[in-house]
Amino acid sequence: MRFFFIAAFILTTTTQAQNFSKVDNWLEENTPELGGRTVLMIYKDGKMVYTKAINELSRRQKMMGKIIARRTGKEADLDDYTTTTRVPIASCSKWLSAALVMTFVDEGKLKLTDTVGKYLPILSKHGKGNITIDECLSHRTAIKAPELKESIQEMRSLNNMDEAIAAIAELPSGGEHGKVFHYSNVGLQIAGAVIEKISGKSFETLFAERIAQPLGMKNTDFGKGKVPLPAGGAKATTEDYMNFLVMILNKGVYNGKRILSEQSIKQMQINRVTPDVKVAYSPAEAGNWGYGYGEWVMDNAAANTMTKAVSSPGLFGSFPWVDNEQKYCAFLMTFNLKNKGRSEKYKELKGLVDEALKKKER
Repeated sequence: MRFFFIAAFILTTTTQAQNFSKVDNWLEENTPELGGRTVLMIYKDGKMVYTKAINELSRRQKMMGKIIARRTGKEADLDDYTTTTRVPIASCSKWLSAALVMTFVDEGKLKLTDTVGKYLPILSKHGKGNITIDECLSHRTAIKAPELKESIQEMRSLNNMDEAIAAIAELPSGGEHGKVFHYSNVGLQIAGAVIEKISGKSFETLFAERIAQPLGMKNTDFGKGKVPLPAGGAKATTEDYMNFLVMILNKGVYNGKRILSEQSIKQMQINRVTPDVKVAYSPAEAGNWGYGYGEWVMDNAAANTMTKAVSSPGLFGSFPWVDNEQKYCAFLMTFNLKNKGRSEKYKELKGLVDEALKKKER
C-alpha cells in the first residue's frame, strides 16, 4: 500500500462512519489530474467532519517541478501537502479582499455607492471617477483589463499603489460602468487603493488587522511586494482559509466574535449580474454562475437575490465553497494550472459532499 493512502487514512479515521467513501474515491481518482497533491477539509455543525490529504506526484510532475524551479531560481516544491501547507491561492484571494473592504462599510467609513473619484482623483481625470465601490467588488467597472496573467505581471513591475491606479486609469473602457461584467483584477485593485487612502495604512496591514488576526489566519498574507494584489496575491493554508469560510457560514461571526455584519455577508452573496448587464468576459470554469462581491453565486440564483451556495475558486485549482442550504463549508486545496474540465470537477465534488452530508443527517 502506497504512503499517500496511509497518510490519508490517518487523517480520515473519524469520517468512515459518515459515509464519505465516494468523496474518498473522487480524491484518489482525480488528484493525479489536479497536480498530484490535494487537501480537502469539510466543516459542519461546529466541527470539522472531514479532512483528507493525498500526495502522489508522478515522475513527470516531479520532473516538471524541478524544471520550473531551475527557470525561476527557486527550490522545487516537492513536499507533501498537509492542512498547514502554505500555497498561492490566486483568485481565492478575491473573497478575502472583498470581506476586508466590507469591514469599512460596516464601520460607516465607506459606502457601496461611493464613487472612486472621491478618493482617487486620477480616475476622474480619465473618465472613470463615477465608478462605484459596488461595481469594483462585482467586476462591473466596464474597464477593459488585460488578461489576468498579464495584469499581475504589470502590477508587479510597478513601485507602489499610486502607480498601479495610474496604470488602470489609462485602460480603455468597454462600455457603461455598472452595465458590463468583465472578470479581472482591476476592480479589487481600485477598492484596495481606496481603503488605503481612507485609513492611511497599507493593504497588507489592513488585511492582517481586520481579517487575518481576528480569524487566527496566522499563515495567510498578501506578501511584501511593492504593490499588493488584492485580486490574486494571497498565500494561505487550508486550515487558515477554512477559518474564513466558517466566518462566512456563520453570517460574519467567528469563535463568538463578529468580524462582518450579517448585512455585509448578505450583500456579498447577492448576484449582481442582472439581465441588463452585458457579460464581456467570464472564465470558462465559472460556467453560468452569477457574481456577488468577491465570490461566485454557484446556483445561478436570480439577479439581486441571495444564493444557496457561493465560491471563489483560484487559477491554480483551489476551490473553496459555502453552502447556506446545507449549512456547511469546504475547501479543496491544490496547485494545477490546467483548467480544462475544472468546472465540471468542482460540481461533481460538491455533489458528492452534498450527498454524504445528506445521508449523515438521515
